[in-house]
Amino acid sequence: MGERWTPEAAHAWFKAQPWLVGCNFTPSNAINQLEMWQGSTFDLATIDRELALAASVGMNSVRVYLHDLLWLEGSEDFLSRVDAFLSVADGHGIRTMLVLFDSCWHPEPSLGPQPQPREGVHNSGWVQSPGIRALENIGEHGRLEEYVRGVVSRFGQDPRVIAWDIWNEPDNGPEVALCDPVALKAKADLVVPLLVAAFGWAREMNPVQPLTSGIWLGDWSAPDLLSPIQRAQTGNSDIISFHNYGIAEDFAQRVKWLKAMGRPLLCTEYMARPAGSTFQSILPVAKEHDVGTFCWGLVKGKTQTHLPWDKWENPNLEGLRERWFHDIFHEDGTPHDEDEVEFLRLISQLDRIAA
Repeated sequence: MGERWTPEAAHAWFKAQPWLVGCNFTPSNAINQLEMWQGSTFDLATIDRELALAASVGMNSVRVYLHDLLWLEGSEDFLSRVDAFLSVADGHGIRTMLVLFDSCWHPEPSLGPQPQPREGVHNSGWVQSPGIRALENIGEHGRLEEYVRGVVSRFGQDPRVIAWDIWNEPDNGPEVALCDPVALKAKADLVVPLLVAAFGWAREMNPVQPLTSGIWLGDWSAPDLLSPIQRAQTGNSDIISFHNYGIAEDFAQRVKWLKAMGRPLLCTEYMARPAGSTFQSILPVAKEHDVGTFCWGLVKGKTQTHLPWDKWENPNLEGLRERWFHDIFHEDGTPHDEDEVEFLRLISQLDRIAA
């Protein structure tokens, strides 16, 4: 009970899936996870309309962030909203990877009305889960355990859920985690045991889906080059996931390194056009090496992730006239790039024909 999958079990699971082509999804009218899911702002009609766009380009999966504070708002109502989301996604032929925790952006989340976007700034309202106060206070960890167990217990046998991402970028640094290097080291010391515990809480619910947490920094060419957090992530994951916003050659190199771990691979974040990470460059490589993929973003909206990362530090409306960084569609459903959308449809259709 509650044991990490063997490599053989992981490969058997992976072989039974279609090639996963998806996106990280937040509806265009939500600035963060809380606004997406809170009862007062949960908007199933917008979710339905935008997931239809994902399906229209051949996507069969989405990666979606939850938040521990939503459990406090009202666990049953929250679970009912997740259930409604899964039903809408399933109606479009889309399965969902649920993300339980996240160490990116604002460290002090709070329930209630969320801030408006900062003009010209990438992802200006995203919030960490758990927030720094809950991370530091061991007295809060009991409710974090209740949240993990409760969500995984409810959906751990649900075929609409494709996988569980236990913790997004637990080692994110000063640029995105909004803390200085000294605070980051102290934070990492707090995260590692909680990350391992969260894997254990989820696994003890006996989900039929695999657990993972994606690595994203540094050189992965040898086990001794991994950080303590990366060792905890990969050592507890049933399938190995990673983030990569590099060019095709960098993507291929990292896939080669990670394949040495002997488990199936998912790239749970990619696609940053000005950085050379595009659908046309990455998806053929991912398909060749049998790597599932989730790009960042779908519909341009309140997260403003069509703007590049550096707009966080240097707000600049010039970004609005540049080639988009992330995202695929305008809010009215018009593609940012028609050729890109046609490519997505073609490569996903070719996979269905091959299957």
